Amino acid sequence: MKALMTLSLLVVLSGCANSLRGTNDLGLIVERATGSVALVETSHRSRLARIEGLGDLSHAHITYSRDGRYGYIFGRDGGLSKVDLIKQVVVRRIIQSGNAIGGAISQDGKLIVVQNYEPGGIKVFDAKTLELVSEVPSYYAPDKRAKVVGLADLPNQQFAYSLLEAGEIWLTDLSDPLRPTTRRFAAGSQPYDAMVTPDGRYYIAGLFGEDALAMLDLWKPENGVRKILPGYGKGETALPVYKMPHLRGWSQAGQDLFLPAIGRHEVLVASTLDWQEKTRIPVQGQPVFVMAQPDGRQVWVNFAFPDNDKVQVIDVATLEVIRTLEAGKAVLHMEFTPRGEAVWISARDDNRVSVYDTRSFKRLDSLEIQQPSGVFFTHRSGRIGF
Repeated sequence: MKALMTLSLLVVLSGCANSLRGTNDLGLIVERATGSVALVETSHRSRLARIEGLGDLSHAHITYSRDGRYGYIFGRDGGLSKVDLIKQVVVRRIIQSGNAIGGAISQDGKLIVVQNYEPGGIKVFDAKTLELVSEVPSYYAPDKRAKVVGLADLPNQQFAYSLLEAGEIWLTDLSDPLRPTTRRFAAGSQPYDAMVTPDGRYYIAGLFGEDALAMLDLWKPENGVRKILPGYGKGETALPVYKMPHLRGWSQAGQDLFLPAIGRHEVLVASTLDWQEKTRIPVQGQPVFVMAQPDGRQVWVNFAFPDNDKVQVIDVATLEVIRTLEAGKAVLHMEFTPRGEAVWISARDDNRVSVYDTRSFKRLDSLEIQQPSGVFFTHRSGRIGF
């Protein structure tokens, strides 16, 4: 009898051990056409599950809870979904607006903030329950709301974001989430996306309507917005813009910024010491994402149509392209593993996500994913602005 009880206990413990896992090597991949996400793990490069019923994910973003257990998915249809990566289920899903393109989580992990196109503005939700806490409408003139873009979480429970039609950057403090306080700054013509430096100090918005970037020093916001890289396209004929570049996929490697140039076959390099242009790197096509490896040694670039079957790798030391990869049809996104030994690249029209070794550039694996777009790993939960 005693031996039987011991055997039963061992079986139970074995079952528990098999079901337990950490979350730091997990991630979600958007399956844009089916309203679903694929749950993957990076240690063995495998797919664990599909989670469905997430609405319109034609333009989707995902952020994570502090412990990496929950993914918050922001959909084009205004949907906000909370997904449990351990139980592999949708915890709750709400429709919070008519059109949304992204969101972020607060420094303390208690608030989820969504940026909205329609009706315009940000909404603040409780991260546990997804209950509405407060909102900041983006009125910039009587009866006029602007589309909100470039939302970024900041230290001290603050969020920065840009207003497309208003040409402004807003800085909202949610220290008291029931009573948000907001400061407004003139930014320039048509800010379309933005980024924040890894230390959370500088918020930089791209300007579609002028050849410059708008930068706000968050340590000294009272000084207002400063234009950097002014006139970087002056005197040149702009090419048609086939896809807007994503500044959220920008890079800082060492003391340099690597930025996609709008409508040009170039990556811009600027120094963070004086915010002046350092050089331009010719690339295959119009860059969309310009992403540095975690160690900052290389920068990987994907492109708009018709060059969206390729990915190029820039060597940071020499500022030259050192490799061009045929990565698949309609490459949409890239994501590095936590320590950067591999990069996962989604190819929508191949229904495939490929994993490449960042040292040898060899393809290590390939996963069948239905029309994959964004790849989001849980280690984002420990980074500012992601």
